[in-house]
Amino acid sequence: MRLQGLLSFPLTPFTGDDKVDLAVFAEHVERQIAAAPSALFVACGTGEFTALSTDEYRDVVATAVRVSDGRLPIFAGCGGGPQQAREFAQIAADCGADGLLLLPPYLVSSTPAGLVEHVRYVASATALPITVYQRANAVLDPAAAVALLDIPTVVGIKDGRGDVDAMLRLVVAVRESGHPRAAEFGFLNGLPTAEMSVQAYEAIGVDSYSSAVLCFAPDIATAFYRAVRAADRAVVAKLLTAFYLPLVALRDKVPGYAVALVKAGARLDGQAMGHVRPPLVDITPEHEAELAAIIARGRAALAETIAPAEATAPAEATA
Repeated sequence: MRLQGLLSFPLTPFTGDDKVDLAVFAEHVERQIAAAPSALFVACGTGEFTALSTDEYRDVVATAVRVSDGRLPIFAGCGGGPQQAREFAQIAADCGADGLLLLPPYLVSSTPAGLVEHVRYVASATALPITVYQRANAVLDPAAAVALLDIPTVVGIKDGRGDVDAMLRLVVAVRESGHPRAAEFGFLNGLPTAEMSVQAYEAIGVDSYSSAVLCFAPDIATAFYRAVRAADRAVVAKLLTAFYLPLVALRDKVPGYAVALVKAGARLDGQAMGHVRPPLVDITPEHEAELAAIIARGRAALAETIAPAEATAPAEATA
């Protein structure tokens, strides 16, 4: 299962009394499916995996599977210590998920070879395809990346580090390994606001990325994706300037805003997402106003990119 294209990472909404709001989550998943991503990754980083109990996790994954109804693959986050990661993996399989995103092991740092053994340990608990999330204390080297090919259910690596040089070394090592699975193995750009790095990652053979913006401004996210694929540098530059660069500047003001800002954007979009759970903090009213202005400027820039094409379209096509 090699994933390509734009990937959705849905949020997990909470009620005022701190329960997972499954009705809102089902609506949110439906909205994400309407944006036509290649796959949904639920209960992952943006979905606040680390803040969910096992029962809440089960409900979130089962709801996503039910709502999607086979229309696209559903990957579920799993992680923590090795036994805990295996438990979450088994729950996801029981709920009918199509695959897993294996987050870094809790707290413990090791060698790249040790990380491979951690992946192998978790993979032994389920037949689900696994994408390994490289970030924080989970760092691979070329030898470790090639070793993952010998774990049959590991289908790819998602990078959240942002070291293009190091990622290129992994891609080349895998592709040139001569391993029977080398060509089908996937590489995903999983950086926060991945649109900022998508062009650099495409240049090294990473042709798929996650978009948090898809959660609250799918029109902007999908337009940007189409522009990247069409090599329309003018549209890419316009959307980067008007929307993505200011969004990242706001995101970087407070640790944890990579999730809280997305949740606030979804609330501005009319989705009752509620709060983030600690240790994350919700954005301030001032930052929410700034976010609303950034979204408005992004949509204005998007309208400017669409207008010329509409103006020159045949009359019957615009009627």
